[in-house]
Amino acid sequence: MPSLCRDCLKDFDNGARCPLCGSPRVVSHPELFALSIAHMDCDAFYASVEKRDDPSLADKPVIVGGGKRGVVSTCCYVARTYGVRSAMPMFKALKLCPDAVVIKPRGKAYVEASRAIRAMMEEMTPSIEPLSLDEAFLDLTGTARLHHAPPAVMLARLLQRMEEELGLSGSVGLSHNKFLAKVASDLDKPRGFSVIGKAETEDFLRDKPVRMIWGVGEAFQESLSRSGIRTFDDLRRWDRKELHARFGASGERLWHLARGEDHRRVHRNAPVKSISNETTFFEDTSDPDILDGHLWRLSEKVTDRAKAKGIAGRVVVLKLKRADHSLISRRKSLEDATQIADRLYRTARGLFDQVEETAPYRLIGVGLSDLVPDSAADLSGDLLDPQAGKRAKVERASDAIRERFGSDAILKGRALR
Repeated sequence: MPSLCRDCLKDFDNGARCPLCGSPRVVSHPELFALSIAHMDCDAFYASVEKRDDPSLADKPVIVGGGKRGVVSTCCYVARTYGVRSAMPMFKALKLCPDAVVIKPRGKAYVEASRAIRAMMEEMTPSIEPLSLDEAFLDLTGTARLHHAPPAVMLARLLQRMEEELGLSGSVGLSHNKFLAKVASDLDKPRGFSVIGKAETEDFLRDKPVRMIWGVGEAFQESLSRSGIRTFDDLRRWDRKELHARFGASGERLWHLARGEDHRRVHRNAPVKSISNETTFFEDTSDPDILDGHLWRLSEKVTDRAKAKGIAGRVVVLKLKRADHSLISRRKSLEDATQIADRLYRTARGLFDQVEETAPYRLIGVGLSDLVPDSAADLSGDLLDPQAGKRAKVERASDAIRERFGSDAILKGRALR
């Protein structure tokens, strides 16, 4: 069976240890050197950057996130042994792991690390589709001749370079399509390298839970469960037309994924259709101050991303999830596109105030859609709010100060709610 040593990069035929260096870090698979679609996911990225930059944190549980009223952005694997997870309320995380070192996010450091990793990927293939700062799809089809090595070897070399040159680790999933590559990358973290081949796809998926499917959240899982669908085997028993009739376009997608089929290509510059951010509460809440504080923080996160990407949105979206998992969605079109947090927040707050349904809520989200270049942003102002232009100028000035002195240099009072 084709095998590869992840330490010295020697390829050989089968074996639990490398015949050259003796390392047990060997990946073996019948299709190892024939597959070319990969997903690379950094291991606990933000926390790993913090540990790299401060070696005294090496063996300590590290949580990256906000204050006591905030949530966990990410945590290291030491903290995860205590039960800490991303998106968990900070008070709950500190209750589980009182000795954790809590660090406020340093966006600039994470962006710099992400760019360094991206540069390494660019040396391998132009077909890269980033999903976030710390993960991306890669299509290495046809690159073996250029690099004189199959994609599996190049991916192992990438992970090796990340550790040696950047002090960061990652996990790779290698398969014949994007869906399975992403599934594979989660199979053996951290520092993993997993392969799912064409021949084994059906058997591999057979007894796996449908929650493995990217985008199938708790509410959708419950809907599938009510229809008797809990595993891929359950899903395969459904007729294609019946799935479509029951779940719409999602049903069509499920029918294909149940068979391990995913025809999406790796797009280098996949168009961004919307920007959104949401948070799920550890405990359902109807507290107006807590909800308002989250509306502001989410608006800031969305517009920070819009500014970074040089885009703005014409449509503001508010998303709420009730305690029973039912969703409320509200949208409002603006006179012109915006990337100003104050304007997004005030519009989202107006939508929230119009919601007649009763709380408590388990989730709140804010987004921008109908995206355009930022050259078309915030041109006409708000005729009904003469102070909007002044607040926008203050926000731009605050952005410049935060860029220079850090994200906590200036904070609005409502951000502390």
